[in-house]
Amino acid sequence: MAALIEDYGLVGDLQTAALVSRHGCIDWLCLPRFDSGAVFASLLGDAENGQWTIQPHGEFRSPGRRYRDATLVLETDLETSSGAVRLLDFMPPRETTPDLVRIVEGVRGTVDMRMELVLRFDYGSVVPWVRNLDGTLVGIAGPDAVSLHTPVELEGRDLRTHASFTVREGERVPFVLTWFPSNETLPEAVDAEQALRDTVAFWEEWAALCTDCGPWHEAVHRSLITLKALTYAPTGGIVAAPTTSLPEALGGVRNWDYRYCWLRDATLTLLALLGSGYVEEAGAWRSWLLRAVAGSPQDMQIMYGVAGERRLPELELPWLAGYEGSTPVRVGNAASRQLQLDVYGELVDALYQARHHGLEASDDAWQLTQKAFAWLETAWREPDEGIWEVRGPRRHFTHSKVMAWVAFDRAVKTVERFGRSGPVERWRAVRDEIHAEVLREGFDERLGSFVQYYGSDRLDANLLMIPLVGFLPADDPRVVGTVDAIRRELVRDGLVERYRADAENVDVDGLPPGEGAFLPCSFWLVEVLALQGRKDEAVELFHRLLSLRNDLGLLSEQYDTEQRRLVGNFPQAFTHLALVEAALTLLGGPRRER
Repeated sequence: MAALIEDYGLVGDLQTAALVSRHGCIDWLCLPRFDSGAVFASLLGDAENGQWTIQPHGEFRSPGRRYRDATLVLETDLETSSGAVRLLDFMPPRETTPDLVRIVEGVRGTVDMRMELVLRFDYGSVVPWVRNLDGTLVGIAGPDAVSLHTPVELEGRDLRTHASFTVREGERVPFVLTWFPSNETLPEAVDAEQALRDTVAFWEEWAALCTDCGPWHEAVHRSLITLKALTYAPTGGIVAAPTTSLPEALGGVRNWDYRYCWLRDATLTLLALLGSGYVEEAGAWRSWLLRAVAGSPQDMQIMYGVAGERRLPELELPWLAGYEGSTPVRVGNAASRQLQLDVYGELVDALYQARHHGLEASDDAWQLTQKAFAWLETAWREPDEGIWEVRGPRRHFTHSKVMAWVAFDRAVKTVERFGRSGPVERWRAVRDEIHAEVLREGFDERLGSFVQYYGSDRLDANLLMIPLVGFLPADDPRVVGTVDAIRRELVRDGLVERYRADAENVDVDGLPPGEGAFLPCSFWLVEVLALQGRKDEAVELFHRLLSLRNDLGLLSEQYDTEQRRLVGNFPQAFTHLALVEAALTLLGGPRRER
């Protein structure tokens, strides 16, 4: 059985990432990209689906772990009755091939260690041909090959690679796993100690750019480092998470592949990066955004591959048992073909916020968004699948209409504030028409609240975005009523659910009931409470959310309030983005220009 989700740490090289348990097991790694097939997939199955373990022989304990200062170098302490070692795990930001480096450092006494490497390509389905080439272990299957360099003597047994070795105080034993295309020659081994120095230097230099975030600097800083780790450096895209199919409810079917780049993250990403001093990363993200959505506005997708790929066909992997029996395990994401009108608002708002916060003007961006406006002028009237990618029928979701309003509102303000040209009077008219319709059709007078979709009496936490995007002020009675209703109906154990994922809602999302509290929505509530002047309540909730982070400062998408565990894909960019935005709001007011 895989570890608890919160028991994992993240290491990565800005093109892919691995999950390391607190007991020295690497249970997830896709090579060479975030969305490639996994070579270690025991996270979603068992050790036979791929795993790399370095542990003391016999009984041991793990008294602590940490990231080395402001880096992505993970240090895990392992102790036995005879001594202690420290396991260092990291991936050097790559030049060509990806390297996963593990160094066992003797801290005290003498510790007998064991290493077990189970290589399985294509999500645990392919056993590679493993052989020794001049002292280097090489595994090959189809297009994939990996090599393992170590001074330790290795032994093949039962389709696994084993080693036993002893580490004494002051000694350091390295292991370097490198992926390369199987048709190419074996790459030279990296020097593990030099790679460590280079990796530490890279992260310390990057982290030094972060602006001060007051009492929550540590939490914001770690979230930003995590977001950087989820960046695909060649293009600037940021994946939603490095994992697929970690369940939103343990044992359930809400298991999705998040190893892609969502447009919905666009505005929050830009605000988080620009508000924290990372202008270069914000510019790279905007460039990825423009490349990905280029083309006809009606063909815009809600998500793309890390290099901007559009085809993300969804498949199920029946040979994987799923995390704690949660099946099916999916790769690809069929939601990429859904119509979600809110992404047009997110796109335009992201580009507007980038301009407002100091990124240079982009003629290409303006031309692209004008094409989107021309299509959206009529398309906003259509039903869609909404922000939560429901698998039920299309509806007139209130949040989708609000975000369509955002698109035209930001278009008007771009003309007014930045001197761009466009049919501003027509855009004002569309903006006003959408606003009036949402107030008329999306608000329930009896409930005193906005509702999930037109004609419904159900709530949705995405309605918290209404004041955050400037559709109505936070102190408007209709917003106050909506917030009160959400806190009354959708808050469980102090945390916010997206909506009631119960039997009555099956006709909306098309899925069986059950999921955890949604952490980004909980951070949205922090922001809204702060905007309403309820600062003490906002700070109290913010601290509650921070307490849900694991010991390394990482958060997943959701939280199971009954079992008190993190659930969903991990670590989740959307959650960490919402954390940063909430902290910035608490520190100095709203960061989003409305």
